Amino acid sequence: MERNLRKNFLNALRGNPVDMTPALSVTQTGTVELMDLTGAAWPEAHSDPEKMATLALAGYEIAGLEAVRYPYCLTVLAETMGCNVRMGTKDIQPSVLSHPFSGGPEKLEVPEALLEKGRIPTVLKATEILAARTGGENGKEETPLIAGMEGPLTVFTHLAEVKNYLIWTIKKPDYVSAFMETCTEICIEYANAFFDCGADALSMPDGGIVGSRMMPPSVLENSVKPFYERLCKKVKGPIILHICGDAGDALGTLSECGFEAISIEEKVTLKAAKEAIDGRARLIGNVSPSRTLLFGTPDAVKAEAKQCLSDGVDILAPGCGIAPRTPLANIRALVEARNEWYGEKK
Repeated sequence: MERNLRKNFLNALRGNPVDMTPALSVTQTGTVELMDLTGAAWPEAHSDPEKMATLALAGYEIAGLEAVRYPYCLTVLAETMGCNVRMGTKDIQPSVLSHPFSGGPEKLEVPEALLEKGRIPTVLKATEILAARTGGENGKEETPLIAGMEGPLTVFTHLAEVKNYLIWTIKKPDYVSAFMETCTEICIEYANAFFDCGADALSMPDGGIVGSRMMPPSVLENSVKPFYERLCKKVKGPIILHICGDAGDALGTLSECGFEAISIEEKVTLKAAKEAIDGRARLIGNVSPSRTLLFGTPDAVKAEAKQCLSDGVDILAPGCGIAPRTPLANIRALVEARNEWYGEKK
């Protein structure tokens, strides 16, 4: 049966019937093997739109994942807002080195011409390139295009540092509100630019603080949820929230914000996650990216992936970003497992 991967993916995000559960990654997909095979390597692929697009396509064309996901870091907005960023190496992602608003939100505002600053033009140009190459023309299969971006909590903690965020939630809640207000508006403008350039969905890794269990439920409910709700209402297309760590206790609140789907790590069981979400969002995950994909065998990947499918995951995916040294055979095993699982059901 001929399948339209884009249609199948969007149906899965909306909770509609699908041909097969999509098997893909909503988190970063750049690996050293794919870099070597394509000639598009980090750190250049973080700043060159053609290389960024070439490496992203390799996740679909070579690794077999049923979506194209890009870029490969969570520092684009931080750099745009004044953070110094170490661009990393071939197998180390970029990281934030400075926190220019660690003293507070004074002078923090959405920059004029935000979309023209930093690496944002690079990522948007890569979006246009990828949209043209995944559109199904000339007999090619339509492939979904998933853009990754930081969420407002991540931008906040990059600008001001995590320890300040945690202190301010107790001592200076007005600071927290001011940061979240501006960071959310920055994210909305950037997110909508992705859709204008042809992306099908956004993957927003955010809220690592939530998964670390350092955030009290009252802070999540009163200081984060309203801004997530605003973001979901103002962004033009579907958003996937990815939460690192053990976010089980927070999933009920997070699923009420308006995200089409929530991506979780293996630290949360799918059964517990499904109970917490209760049908308000689709569930994505959660094959271990380190224990299984990086250090395991294809057979181990298949066993864990099939268990995820049996547990009712809506989209089969790694539980977090794919490590750069992950073997290509293990990534391919994710899709192979899905195909075998459906064959075994017949």
